[in-house]
Amino acid sequence: MPMQPRRWTPPPAPPRARDTRSTPEMPALRLLELPGKGPEDVVIAADGRLLTGIDNGAILAVDPATGAVEQIAHTGGRPLGLHAESDGSLLICDAQRGLLQLDKPGGQIEVLVAEVNGEPLNFTSNVVAAADGTIYFSESSRRWPLTEWMGDIMEHSGTGRLLRRNTDGSVEILLDGLDFANGVVLAPDGSCVVVAETGAYRVTRYWLSGPRAGTSDPLVQNLPGFPDNMLLGSDGLVWVSLASPRNPLLDTLLPLPGILRKISWAIPERLQPKPARTVWAMAFDFDGKQVHDLQREGVDYALVTAVAEHDGNLYLGSLSEPAIAVTRVP
Repeated sequence: MPMQPRRWTPPPAPPRARDTRSTPEMPALRLLELPGKGPEDVVIAADGRLLTGIDNGAILAVDPATGAVEQIAHTGGRPLGLHAESDGSLLICDAQRGLLQLDKPGGQIEVLVAEVNGEPLNFTSNVVAAADGTIYFSESSRRWPLTEWMGDIMEHSGTGRLLRRNTDGSVEILLDGLDFANGVVLAPDGSCVVVAETGAYRVTRYWLSGPRAGTSDPLVQNLPGFPDNMLLGSDGLVWVSLASPRNPLLDTLLPLPGILRKISWAIPERLQPKPARTVWAMAFDFDGKQVHDLQREGVDYALVTAVAEHDGNLYLGSLSEPAIAVTRVP
């Protein structure tokens, strides 16, 4: 049966304007140039190098001090979200091939999950793993592929999922009907896993233990922008990249029935909603309290889809830029 876009319920209130007088500006960026575009996610390897995947399928290791780049793998697809293990192995969400694992730099790539319940994964997005080997990963859309990601945002298909691969290889669907499921973070105590819903401007929490186990609730909602990849920082916070501020036209379109949103594709391309150029990262604790809100104008870098924090340093990735950006928490 074909999947139909569902009706979207708008947030309870419009986002408040950002008060730049009280919010510190993100410090200046230093760019680490890459031999390709689109470092969509950035994670930190055990050896301190930055790991990312670019649009030609390569997995790169980048020295954050010197900028030296080494290609350590090639997925044959389009790598997105990553999770680096302490033993040097790497989990990879490939938008075209599913959930992969690289055993070591320069080693072999194994396909861990290519389908769920007989249905091929369409848009595998982000991943995190627990100490026991359990893997949590997201699928952004079952309707739209990466190359047409804006279609899912425009139509608001609500076909994203949060999935779990157990240590025996079985796969469970923890949450379905998510609005463009994206970044995934596991709480340090294992009590919950959180997933960004880009199309709903929120971060959703799924409880893994305690009296609420098996249920979900919002950790953060009504965000002022589109949340993308997330990572647990060395400070214990959930760092969230915001690819763009919310778009007034898109906010107007989203509550409309699906057929009207489809008609919006007839709008000339130059008038259709587009991501605004900005560099933006926020951080929250596991009670949903905002701790950081850092932003600067996207003059030389924009469409930030990843933020990794380590010892006060911030490493940013982008779906479109040919570099990783480096800055600090003020």
